[in-house]
Amino acid sequence: MTQHFQRPGDPLFTQRTPRVVAAVKLHRRRERDKAGRFLAEGPQAVREALEAGAVREIFVTEDGHARHRTLLRGANFSVVTDEAMASLADTVTPQGVIAVCDLLDVPLDAALARVPRLVAVAVEIRDPGNAGTVLRTADAAGATAVIFAGDAVDPFNPKCVRASAGSLFHLDVVRAPDAAATLAALREAGLRTLATSGYGATDLDDLADDGSLARPTAWLFGSEAHGLPDELRDAADAAVRVPIHGRAESLNLAAAAAVCLYASARAQRRPA
Repeated sequence: MTQHFQRPGDPLFTQRTPRVVAAVKLHRRRERDKAGRFLAEGPQAVREALEAGAVREIFVTEDGHARHRTLLRGANFSVVTDEAMASLADTVTPQGVIAVCDLLDVPLDAALARVPRLVAVAVEIRDPGNAGTVLRTADAAGATAVIFAGDAVDPFNPKCVRASAGSLFHLDVVRAPDAAATLAALREAGLRTLATSGYGATDLDDLADDGSLARPTAWLFGSEAHGLPDELRDAADAAVRVPIHGRAESLNLAAAAAVCLYASARAQRRPA
């Protein structure tokens, strides 16, 4: 972490303090990519970032310091005005602490070299809340990598970071602009590629029953608005539908991801 903090009696950092100004720019994707850094807001995200060794700098309000003394013990931080925190934060009611972190990008080949058994692939997902929920769900199910393929939202978007509830720091996060090449790389690495589709020819229950979900698997999830591109769905090893036993038209992205990833997690943990 950067070795900068105020001495007793120093004035609080304001919206015009250069380091605050530089951090505020990280709300924009172009600036995040340029600086190689992003913002993690709130005590949970900051705690996970500290444990991951990703923190470059912490900003905290006087009230936030009083509330989060344990979290900040041993860390270097700068105290800012409430107005400065409001400019740094992405929430309407900031929690008083925010960290500047190093980007956590992992190259696709490096993530696959770790021989993952369960991977989530978010294809052209544009909503940061959905993207963060997929990260959190994949982490909970025991996946080791989440790949953002094609023209997808930036996983380091403040809303995505917040929705991930710290899981962003637990997984290999991969940004892979070429979705077709990503699919080919997954298959070459020995992962079975399963594309989720409401009209898929394969029923998830059948896969759960035949034991094939115990194999290393990459689940492909498309956006709620458009689903997976046809060419990607057709190129996958199978197009899988989640059975609807009631009268609901479909499941939303987060629910479908949870059902599919946990079906694989259960199969992979079942005794041989």
